[in-house]
Amino acid sequence: MRILQRYFLREMTVNFVGVTVVLFAILFVYQVGAVLARAAQLQYPRAVVLELMGLGAMQNVALLLPIGLLLGIVLALGRLHHDSEMAAAQACGIGAGRLYVAVWALALPVVGLIVWLNFDLGPRAAAQEAALRTEALREGVSAPLEPGKFRTFSGGATVVYARATDRAGELLDVFIKRSRGAEVETTVARRARYALAGDGETELVILLDGERMEGVPGTNRYRIMRFEQEIIPVRTPQDAKRGPTLSEMRTAQLLGSTNLRQRAELHWRMGLPIMALVLTAVAVPLGRLRPRQGRYAHVWQVVLVYALYANLATAARAWLERGKIPPALGLWWVHAIFLLFALLAMYWPRWRHATAARRARASRPSVAGGASP
Repeated sequence: MRILQRYFLREMTVNFVGVTVVLFAILFVYQVGAVLARAAQLQYPRAVVLELMGLGAMQNVALLLPIGLLLGIVLALGRLHHDSEMAAAQACGIGAGRLYVAVWALALPVVGLIVWLNFDLGPRAAAQEAALRTEALREGVSAPLEPGKFRTFSGGATVVYARATDRAGELLDVFIKRSRGAEVETTVARRARYALAGDGETELVILLDGERMEGVPGTNRYRIMRFEQEIIPVRTPQDAKRGPTLSEMRTAQLLGSTNLRQRAELHWRMGLPIMALVLTAVAVPLGRLRPRQGRYAHVWQVVLVYALYANLATAARAWLERGKIPPALGLWWVHAIFLLFALLAMYWPRWRHATAARRARASRPSVAGGASP
C-alpha cells in the first residue's frame, strides 16, 4: 500500500478501535449489573461471577463490531474532509479506488473476526456459560446455611435465617418465610438441620420444635400449627439435563435444519458479517463532507442507518421464526435493501455530475449557433 493509503488505514483503524472499546465498555458495565443481580438472586459462588461476565462479553462483542466499523470509517473520513486532507489527496491524483483499498483493508479482517466470533467462539462461550451456571446452582445447593445471614431461594419466594449454630452443627432459632401467591407462611423453630434430599439436588431444612403460621396478610384468614418436626424443601434447581438453547448450538447443527427457529438463528449468524460488509460500503459515501461542514455532521445519519438496519434484521428474524416469511428468503432481503442503498449512495454523485456535464455540453451548440459571425 502507498503512503497515503497507509495513512488512511491508520486513521480509520484508530477510530474503529476507539469507538469499539467505548461501546464494549458500556455493554460490559450493563452486563456486570445483570450478572451481579442474577448471582445475588441465585446465590452463585463468587469465583464464577467474573468468568460469567467474560463469557457474556464473548457472545455479544460481535454485535458491536459492525457499528464500530461504520462509525470508525465515517469519523476518520469526516476528519480528513474537514481538515482538507482529502481534498489535497484528490488534487494529487488519489481517487476513490485507492481510498476503497484502505477501507477494505480494514473491513475484511474485521469481517473475518465477526465470522469466527459468530460461528465458533460465540456458541462455545454460550454452552460454557450454561454449564457454569448449572454448576454454580449445584454449588449453591450444597453450600451450608450460614448463621446470622439471611438467605433467599426461588427468586426471593423463600427466606431463611438462623441466629447461630451449636457444637453439633445444628442451627438455632431458625426463621423461614415462604410466599405462595397472596398467602404467606411463617415458620419459627428452636433448632434445625440442613440436608440434601436423596436426589442430591433438592435442599431441605429439617425443623425441630417449632410453630408455623399460614394466612393472607391484611385478612383474618390464618391458622397456627405447632410441630415437633417438619421438613421444608426450599429449592429444586433447574434441570441440568436440558437441551442446548439456540445460542449454544454449533453452527454445523444448524446447517440443513428444517426447524424455523434454528434456520432463523443460522440466518442471524450469517447476517452479521454481511451487515458489516454492507455498512462498510455505506460508510464511504456517508463520510463525504461538503466544504465548511462539521466533522461530525453525518454521525446522526450513521446512527439512523444502523438503527434501521439492525431493527429490520431483528424483525425479519422474528418473522422467520414464526413462519411469516419464506425460509428461502430469510434475512437476505434486508441485506439487499441496504446494499441497494449503499450502491445508490456511492454512485449518485457520479451520476449527478455526469448528468450536469451532459446538460452543459448539450447547451453549448445552441449558444454558439445564435452568435453573430
